[in-house]
Amino acid sequence: MNRRRFFLAGGTSLSALYLAACNSEGPRTAQRLLRLAEHGNEHVERLLLRHSAMDHAPASAPDAGGAFPQYYVSRSVPVWNEAVRGKWALEVRGLVKQPLRLTLEELARMRSITQRVNHYCVEGWTAVATWTGVRVSELARVAGVQPDAAYVDFQSFDDDYHESWDLESAMHPQTIVAYGMDGHYLGAGHGAPARVHSPVKIGYKNTKYLTRVVFLPTRNGGYWSDQGYEWYGGV
Repeated sequence: MNRRRFFLAGGTSLSALYLAACNSEGPRTAQRLLRLAEHGNEHVERLLLRHSAMDHAPASAPDAGGAFPQYYVSRSVPVWNEAVRGKWALEVRGLVKQPLRLTLEELARMRSITQRVNHYCVEGWTAVATWTGVRVSELARVAGVQPDAAYVDFQSFDDDYHESWDLESAMHPQTIVAYGMDGHYLGAGHGAPARVHSPVKIGYKNTKYLTRVVFLPTRNGGYWSDQGYEWYGGV
């Protein structure tokens, strides 16, 4: 059984646990049990995640290209309006020695990588694309992340969407702030000007329309995590 099938099986068990919790004591009991189950799932996922392992899309797998799904939480495609907000820039702040504010041009001049990897959606589909961007670990290095940082919150201008990550996953060598997709700068439908992308997390953890990378001592949830989706969201 591979890891994805393992977690699908785990999801079935979790659903059964939820149903069992819907007794005369009401939803409060269900919530306690779900939190306990999620904590156990996260522990297993952390054990299974190999931070030295690299994801590579099979050569035989077709690129999604224009069919790569577009998703956002705003009512329409979020587009950065310079006339209203000024020039877009990515802020790196929180528990760092040297906060950064990088324009798209400055971000693109940093040490970058290009990787053809899988994108895993919580709905069960997988898509392949080639992403170009700067490793989050490189941003952490330049900003001088402090020793007490344990989490990273990725924040966006898509109706204030955000998701926080464990630091170890954020420092994975394939976790990047992407500004390019399939040889072109990101389009509005795929998170322009920049987004998080990593094959080690389910898609909803990969914040699009990025504005801030904030290093934190404690986790602070996220848009979907606060609505019952698993916080860890590992693949």
